[in-house]
Amino acid sequence: MPELKKIEKAMPVAPLKIIAMKSAQTLGDNINRYLVEFRKDTKNAYKSDKAFESYTCDNYLLDAITPRFNSGEAKGELLESVRGTDLYIIVDVTNHSIEYEMHGYTNYMSPDDHYQDLKRLIAACNGKAHRINVIMPFLYEGRQHKRSGRESLDCAYALKELSDMGVENFITFDAHDPRVQNSTPLHGFDNFSPSYQFTKVLLNQVRDLIIDKDHTIVISPDEGALDRAVYFSTVLGVNTGMFYKRRDYTKIVNGKNPIVAHEFLGEKIDGMDVIIIDDMISSGESMLDTSKQLKKMNANRVFVCTTFGLFTNGLDLFDKAHEEGYLDYVITTNLTYLPKEFTNRPYLLVADMSKFLAQIIDFSNHDVSLSNVLTPTTKIHEIVEKYNARTLHEDDV
Repeated sequence: MPELKKIEKAMPVAPLKIIAMKSAQTLGDNINRYLVEFRKDTKNAYKSDKAFESYTCDNYLLDAITPRFNSGEAKGELLESVRGTDLYIIVDVTNHSIEYEMHGYTNYMSPDDHYQDLKRLIAACNGKAHRINVIMPFLYEGRQHKRSGRESLDCAYALKELSDMGVENFITFDAHDPRVQNSTPLHGFDNFSPSYQFTKVLLNQVRDLIIDKDHTIVISPDEGALDRAVYFSTVLGVNTGMFYKRRDYTKIVNGKNPIVAHEFLGEKIDGMDVIIIDDMISSGESMLDTSKQLKKMNANRVFVCTTFGLFTNGLDLFDKAHEEGYLDYVITTNLTYLPKEFTNRPYLLVADMSKFLAQIIDFSNHDVSLSNVLTPTTKIHEIVEKYNARTLHEDDV
């Protein structure tokens, strides 16, 4: 592979270290496992150099904690040195399962709590790390990315604040609006998409799809997800459709204007398999309504691909929709927290992103171009061609 040869000839920026915060501990452990395998198998030119003794090791994870006092205050503490390291801090701001005690009450950590703990660990580095990179799959306050009135610009301010603290690179996935990176124009901002992983999971699970313009279509549930749908449909070689959300702008319910109706823009989907793609599912009401509308339009099967399955209202409505035949599968990633009871659903498939993230870290640590992992178009074309020819095997993906 040409990209592997680039790593074999490249010098690492600095010794690699990873802090997997408590919110992303499982993901961090998996990433570390892949990195250990990568480094042992890679024939890097500097591997045997004594100056790079830490290039190959059994663990790249660095011990760090963020303990809390009974008052609810906290601190960040590093349990080993970060001096001269290329440090990657992984945080999942959506992980709502982590508890802490305050004044005798049990509280659950919010995105604000996770963000503050991230800043505490950066502050604990005390400027000693060679480079600090933050991996934040779900961008903190990413939904509050623009101002349309007397509102705060939370996401832009957070990026600016972190860059002022010394963070050089931000790595995220399916940012709600990637233009938020304009708040830190002189710092790295890499926004990845799990399109390839979605394709792998879907083709492995459903073996009788016919992926062409006559049998399959990719749908955007709203205008905000249209770019994702256009890219995905283009690499699959199928058409695109879009739903337009008509909202009642005279009301605000749960922080947003309620949806009055979904209007479909696109060709007929009679008898076709439909793939709905979006960056996130929050409550899921909009996605479920879209699925029902598609079934009323005589769609054959409905598959939902979403990067962040938050399911803030649980899965009861999704269970019902699956039982009633409105949707066949929901594919999401393990980039954000998923309760164990969610993964027991037969229709919920999880795309593992840990190997992909390990590759991103490995490339970045060598300062090698990320273009090969940013645009996996060729890979998707190859597996779709094999799939349509019915020559695709599990090892191929």
